Amino acid sequence: MRGPKKGDVVKRRLVKLVVNFLFYFRTDEEEPIGALLLEQCRVEREDNLTFSIIFLDEAERKYQFECDSEEQCGEWIDSIIKASYEFMRKNIIFYRTEIHKLTGKDPLEQYGISDETRFQRERSHGHAAMDQDYESRLLRQINIQNENASPVKVVRALTPTSSPLSSPSKHGDRFIPSRAGANWSVNFHRINEIEKSHNQNRKTKDGTTDSSKADGLAYSALLKNELLGAGIEKVQDPQSEDRRLLPSSPAKRSLFSYSVSTKRALSEEDGNTVSPYSLSPVSSNSQKLLRSPRKPTRKISKIPFKVLDAPELQDDFYLNLVDWSSLNVLSVGLGTCVYLWSACTSQVTRLCDLSVEGDSVTSVGWSERGNLVAVGTHKGYVQIWDAAAGKKLSVLEGHTARVGALAWNADQLSSGSRDRVILQRDIRAPPLQSERRLQGHRQEVCGLKWSTDHQLLASGGNDNKLLVWNHSSVLPVQQYTEHLAAVKAIAWSPHQHGLLASGGGTADRCIRFWNTLTGQPLQCTDTGSQVCNLAWSKHTNELVSTHGYSQNQILVWKYPSLTQVAKLTGHSYRVLYLAMSPDGEAIVTGAGDETLRFWNVFSKMRSTKESVSVLNLFTRIR
Repeated sequence: MRGPKKGDVVKRRLVKLVVNFLFYFRTDEEEPIGALLLEQCRVEREDNLTFSIIFLDEAERKYQFECDSEEQCGEWIDSIIKASYEFMRKNIIFYRTEIHKLTGKDPLEQYGISDETRFQRERSHGHAAMDQDYESRLLRQINIQNENASPVKVVRALTPTSSPLSSPSKHGDRFIPSRAGANWSVNFHRINEIEKSHNQNRKTKDGTTDSSKADGLAYSALLKNELLGAGIEKVQDPQSEDRRLLPSSPAKRSLFSYSVSTKRALSEEDGNTVSPYSLSPVSSNSQKLLRSPRKPTRKISKIPFKVLDAPELQDDFYLNLVDWSSLNVLSVGLGTCVYLWSACTSQVTRLCDLSVEGDSVTSVGWSERGNLVAVGTHKGYVQIWDAAAGKKLSVLEGHTARVGALAWNADQLSSGSRDRVILQRDIRAPPLQSERRLQGHRQEVCGLKWSTDHQLLASGGNDNKLLVWNHSSVLPVQQYTEHLAAVKAIAWSPHQHGLLASGGGTADRCIRFWNTLTGQPLQCTDTGSQVCNLAWSKHTNELVSTHGYSQNQILVWKYPSLTQVAKLTGHSYRVLYLAMSPDGEAIVTGAGDETLRFWNVFSKMRSTKESVSVLNLFTRIR
């Protein structure tokens, strides 16, 4: 709703009504600044589009709201009246208060509620009075969560012996009744889904935030069980849907929806595993919640575990100067030289120096077996080197300009050049006999990747095109032109056959997903910055992207939800180079700041299948 047009009222807009809690927001903010408990209040219609709420303990303050239509105004009034009289004030647990500015008294005193009786709970449904220490911990957690989540804070000592957690309050006084043991007939309903932001960077959650969020979900579920009788017995994954702790999430989402719960909470007589003689201060559902297995929180370190100097590492978007072999050796092209760094021994060796030939390195690529290194040069040559012997085996000609992209397919090597040509050659045969020329790009070829089944080759160029080739044709079998900038970042999914991901440059900033089996586009997400590289995790359905202008960050994505798992920063220049370790757990990134940074981003998932003994009589046909 919009705020009121005139009058001395509190300018708020309503967003949702959950049970009998009315959350109100400022018109210029997205987060709620308070919540009103709709009990002991009076609702009046001001005109066709406006209604007001007055609380008995705040007679001098009127909360006025303007609706978009007369029908909507009536719907709000009916729902608020229903919420006001749906529940009786029982088992009061005080949430926050403020001394009345005019009378100087506690507003709750008019209801006969004192500090001694404020936290008393009825001994009903088999529940004993709340333990004072346990109560203090709960209330302390309420205060901590409110400080992190919303401006509503405890402003007064909650018990005579509690710690003075206080801060000034600008709003009226409300308190929350305890619903312990009650069987609610009204479900929590999600009214409006959270809209996805175009800038996905705002949704990035680091490991610390994920851990705190998971803890907050557990505390929230525990509080709902103890205070509201929600009956939650399991906390779901914090990275799943937005409202994870709600008892129900109906498919039909009307503005106001009240329904009878179809899932009854387990009572004390339903034969649960909790002992009736338990001395725990919490209910049986809360005990099950605390005992339920908890999925370990995904934590990704924001700090690289190793940083190496890489002098003369070029800041050129169209080059590919870093690759990691299957034998755990890193190759890096620095100026006119290629260096090898062993991840096992941390030893560095210089493989070759092209300064004698007046040439420089523009790309490097390891063979699948990890014994050969292909080196593309500025003059258009492709050199094949034996890494172990440090010996040059052959020099492949055919390009007339620099070779910026290399891709191995068994013993076949594909090379892309500024001359707009892709050459495919078998290094075991004479070059001219095995050469295939693929011509489809109109500008420099800057990205090449073979599919995991070795049947399709994807190429990206400075002409904003993404082409897909096969073995039997010299013409592309598929052509995608949706990108608005150069396509260098290309990655085939190892988990889904035919799934291809690609990223565009500064003018595009998007990561797109394609079904190469049907030729149809699947998804697209705007990253907000130049996409330099893409790589899929070998073990999970996630991928990592590196970016340039203007944020120079590294992002980890979950597919197909495209939610950001982590955001890594540290490079001061564009993150132009990316390679993955052979075990699939670590990545190395390179940038024009002349550093190589190593990150642990992917976890190696262990198989959940039980090992079966060969001696088992039931696993063999007799």
